[in-house]
Amino acid sequence: MHRLSDEYEDLRKTVEEFAREVVAPVIGDYYERGEFPYDIVRRMGAMGLFGLPIPEEHGGMGGDYFALCLALEELAKVDSSVAITLEAAVSLGAMPIYRFGTPEQRERWLPKLASGEMLGAFGLTEPGGGSDVPGGMRTTATLDGDEWVINGTKAFITNSGTDITGVVAVAAITGTTAEGEPEISTILVPAGTPGFTVSKKYSKVGWSASDTRELSFTDCRVPAENLLGERGRGYAQFLQTLDEGRVAIAALATGLAQGCVDESLRYVRERRAFGHPIGHYQAIQFKIADMEARAHTARLAYYHAAEKMLAGERFKKEAAIAKLVSSNAAMDNAREATQIFGGYGFMNEFPVGRFYRDAKILEIGEGTSEVQRMLIARELGLAAL
Repeated sequence: MHRLSDEYEDLRKTVEEFAREVVAPVIGDYYERGEFPYDIVRRMGAMGLFGLPIPEEHGGMGGDYFALCLALEELAKVDSSVAITLEAAVSLGAMPIYRFGTPEQRERWLPKLASGEMLGAFGLTEPGGGSDVPGGMRTTATLDGDEWVINGTKAFITNSGTDITGVVAVAAITGTTAEGEPEISTILVPAGTPGFTVSKKYSKVGWSASDTRELSFTDCRVPAENLLGERGRGYAQFLQTLDEGRVAIAALATGLAQGCVDESLRYVRERRAFGHPIGHYQAIQFKIADMEARAHTARLAYYHAAEKMLAGERFKKEAAIAKLVSSNAAMDNAREATQIFGGYGFMNEFPVGRFYRDAKILEIGEGTSEVQRMLIARELGLAAL
């Protein structure tokens, strides 16, 4: 897979052109205003990007998860807000319904999610939780006749409050297991359901053109058939979803890291100091060489994880490695690109200013760097020592 097939390469070039010609000229203004880019999202939907890994019978493109990753990398070379909107809509919004949904749930939700006409979200994280999902979960869902009654709060939920958000998959405690542990299940809550309240957008350091909100549920009632998959399997669903999502986030982080290289190469050929373009100086050359090496390594890591995933092999360790390596690369490259640009790197009108603000969350979201190290160590058998 390290050499892209013609089909993958055609997709990559198509998204590269879209990112450069459609996204790049306007996204800075959306970012500065903190405004969700509905027109860009609509055009991405028309291209079929939201349906890349979803089968044609459900309204998708019939591709695979690696195709999604290639699209994410190309978008993130230009802007991460647009890339995370796509990533969350597919890997967290649509894929759980495709993986675990009933035929009726798939028929109801997937065609609109795959077309980008509707966005989905995954309500997992809570204000008092974080990496300790089962220990920090307080949201409950109680079966009352033929309805679930949901109460609780979710935090940092992407795509949850846009005008086109249609459904949120909510993880909630639905009982207690035989071992005395919380029984966690996932329940689909349509937007606009009474008792489901969406807060105003967070004021974020980065990803300013994406939608992230806190959600609250107060005696929110949905039909019993809105249970996603088996009762009590919500935590297992979440773990599978995150394993796949980490590969996608790694692709996004790789794109940001490569975008820093690309912007820096353009700049050092134009910016002159002491009689030469600054790219003439070895100090700058070495910075960019290290940046390219990081991006290249990150790409190989997520390609390898995606290859194992598509082959049906266990890929938890490889996904964690890809997420760890790529997020480090994004953060390091954003810092170095800002340094290369000097004072201009601190100006929001230059893409590297956005890249620097966007990079840090990649070491936190969908599993912190510390969690990735825990997963790698566990896969190496160290947790049992």
